[in-house]
Amino acid sequence: MSASRPKLGIIAGGGGLPVALADRCRRSGRPFHVIRLRGFADQPADVLPGETLGIAEIGKVLGALRRQSCQAVCFAGYVKRPDLSALKPDFRGLSVLPGAIAAARHGDDALMSYLVGVFEQEGFRIEGADAVDEGLTLGPGPMGKVAPTPANELDIRRGLEVARVIGSMDIGQGAIVVDGLVLAVEAQEGTDAMLQRCAGLPQDVRGTAEARRGVLAKCPKPMQEMRIDLPTIGVSTVEGAAAAGLAGIVGEVGRMLVMDRDGVVAAADRLGVFVVGVEPGTGTEPP
Repeated sequence: MSASRPKLGIIAGGGGLPVALADRCRRSGRPFHVIRLRGFADQPADVLPGETLGIAEIGKVLGALRRQSCQAVCFAGYVKRPDLSALKPDFRGLSVLPGAIAAARHGDDALMSYLVGVFEQEGFRIEGADAVDEGLTLGPGPMGKVAPTPANELDIRRGLEVARVIGSMDIGQGAIVVDGLVLAVEAQEGTDAMLQRCAGLPQDVRGTAEARRGVLAKCPKPMQEMRIDLPTIGVSTVEGAAAAGLAGIVGEVGRMLVMDRDGVVAAADRLGVFVVGVEPGTGTEPP
């Protein structure tokens, strides 16, 4: 095992990212161990080598990582903010909980940064999912056969601008813009639910399958801990964007994760939706 690629502990929340990272470790020969967060990790993660622990059982999590000789940790998958009053922390978790509650008052990013700091103080190196598997990140230009047209430029720039504004307020990572009009911003409900909400709007303010308009724009929060919670899209995102009548999806190069890349490209081509990567900073000036 290379000193630069130590055994990885994958802290698994919901979604397909934990499984994707485990597959990457297997392909590259990197040893790994999965800590499935009880109530958050999805069923496919159950077959991965590891164990299931509570989100507040910090001592047990740290102990398991050390017993497995993990030197690096990757937080993978989504975790909705838990009801802190309902948690059942172990002894180490009790010492962490007051700081977590205080950080949570300043937003999700502050909470995540605090938790990352706890693991770093215990001697673990934190790796982002993009560092574990560089092939997961969005590249420049369109991913499939469908490309944005000049008519989409206003919405691309406006969408990224709005996504950064709500990100700076620690609200969410995504926004939907059609003809310069903001139809929706992402909050705690997540991207798929936001797209469903947009699909229910009157057709005169959004596109249709026959005449697609507008974009879903996603980008990281300006102040967020970049090693966790990067914006993520998958096949369901493309399908949701198509159902909402959108013309496409835009994200920043190297700063958005694409789950099931082949499936995303196939869905985008089939549905006539573009998925495009632009350089960070695009949309920061008025069009």
